[in-house]
Amino acid sequence: MCLPLSPRAEVAGKGRKGFTSIPDFSKMQDERYLFDKTSRYVVFDVETTGLRLWRNDRIIEIGAVAVIGDDMTEEFHTLIDADKPITKAAQKIHGITEEMLSGQLRAGEALTAFRQFVGNSTLVAHNADFDIGFLGFEYSRIGQGLRNRHICTLKFSRKLYPGLPDYRLETVAKHILGIEIDKGRLHRALDDARLTARIWLKMRMQHER
Repeated sequence: MCLPLSPRAEVAGKGRKGFTSIPDFSKMQDERYLFDKTSRYVVFDVETTGLRLWRNDRIIEIGAVAVIGDDMTEEFHTLIDADKPITKAAQKIHGITEEMLSGQLRAGEALTAFRQFVGNSTLVAHNADFDIGFLGFEYSRIGQGLRNRHICTLKFSRKLYPGLPDYRLETVAKHILGIEIDKGRLHRALDDARLTARIWLKMRMQHER
């Protein structure tokens, strides 16, 4: 769910059981973690029942794209029946209804499948504090932790492109990909993960010049 930073800032997951604080790799001097083209990265996005982790909102959709070198190689997608009402504010963002979730995977099954897809890959997300915070919370519910390295394209875009009017996914995409995306569109996890992956690849290319 790629929103501006302000609504998400409170949901970074600090102090949550199962959440492991990871250093901001965009600030590391050793940039091989950012640009190692032999490594596998998983660019992902989640949609949730609401915007507040402290209210025990839940993940209801995960979308992800694996990136190796300059190629997007595999995709992962699942809806999740979290057995929790979806707030009107969240539904306005992603358009997912409770009817769409009926009969879908339960959280434990979906999270296990996602962990298998991710493996030891570095995770990449736009405004990663939100997505990583929710993932950490969900894994803690099933007695697991989340210890993969992660990179935030929102933080990285602020470093590379100072002066943009904002750092929404759509704004960054317009700036570096030259494509116009409706800011009022519905945010679905796999679509946003694909767009973030394209941005991530372009950002790496521009940074290497």
